[in-house]
Amino acid sequence: MRKVIFANDQIYHVFNRTLERKPVFTSKRNCKRAITALDYYRFEKPTLRLSKALLLEKDTRQKFFSGLRKQPKLAEIISYCLMPNHFHLLVKQKLNNGIPKYLSDFSNSFTRYLNTKHKRIGPLFQGVFKAVRIETDDQLIHVSRYIHINPVVSFVIKERNLDKYLWSSFPEYLNPKVQGISEQRIILNFFSSRSGVYPV
Repeated sequence: MRKVIFANDQIYHVFNRTLERKPVFTSKRNCKRAITALDYYRFEKPTLRLSKALLLEKDTRQKFFSGLRKQPKLAEIISYCLMPNHFHLLVKQKLNNGIPKYLSDFSNSFTRYLNTKHKRIGPLFQGVFKAVRIETDDQLIHVSRYIHINPVVSFVIKERNLDKYLWSSFPEYLNPKVQGISEQRIILNFFSSRSGVYPV
């Protein structure tokens, strides 16, 4: 039984690892698809699976996604990072049962994508995702920082290249021109400038 109770307007650090620690977030294509799924399934009621939505004719697809973005959100993404064999999200629940539904839809979608791509069957992740409720502002800032520096402390990249790591929300925090999926204001409100969030 999960010990964490998910409540609206509360923030949680959620994370999960792949079965047997198998690296899956290693190719540009896989990472892009995962981020697209994270973006897509945060909205309440997509009427199509992501795989079907992406096959729509261009104009129809644009109208569909425009309509989707007018829907309420299950959760807001504050920070995220894809690592080779796991992911971290800092998310705020907006609707009842929003985070469990969001993570379930994301995990199922990305698992179907990889299973189809590699002709495999079965689950991709290690059961139910883990979650920790954020209780203080200091904890919020610390966890966001931890998520963003994960590629460095895990020796995936060098510290000097952290701002170029495309599979996290950190570039979105540094550059307002970068279009992304994170709600940066929640963290940026604690700093006088964007440069203040640089975590290393």
